[in-house]
Amino acid sequence: MEDMNQLYSDIILEHNQNQLNKHELNPYNLEERGHNPSCGDDITLRAEIENGIVKDAAYTGHGCAISQASADMMIDIIKGKTVDEALRLVDLFLDMIKREITDEEKLEDLEDAIALKNISNMPARVKCAVLAWHTLKEAIVNKNQQ
Repeated sequence: MEDMNQLYSDIILEHNQNQLNKHELNPYNLEERGHNPSCGDDITLRAEIENGIVKDAAYTGHGCAISQASADMMIDIIKGKTVDEALRLVDLFLDMIKREITDEEKLEDLEDAIALKNISNMPARVKCAVLAWHTLKEAIVNKNQQ
């Protein structure tokens, strides 16, 4: 189990350092700001949705390693997916963090984001891990209501 924890830590560190999805996105037709007042994490998520597909996505802002890595992982996972599939993945991630789904096979769709599974053991960090995911869900819900 210790090896898995180290692997997960390495994945989180790698995403925090590389942040390939952290940049301005233009054009975009979906934008939402996510803010966690308790720790100061603040991100703006942008996506270009075309024909119900997430063509591209990126984020800007600042925050702790966990919030930045989580945003980076989420964007890796949702690019090229339908909006409905992106929402399913958001819900799957949130269920994993809430420990409602713990079966590794069911969580495989989360790819690298499965590395955040044990964040649920650190309640103070949960908000950091879910910030980008909640922000994406809010953006999609708001867009669908327009």
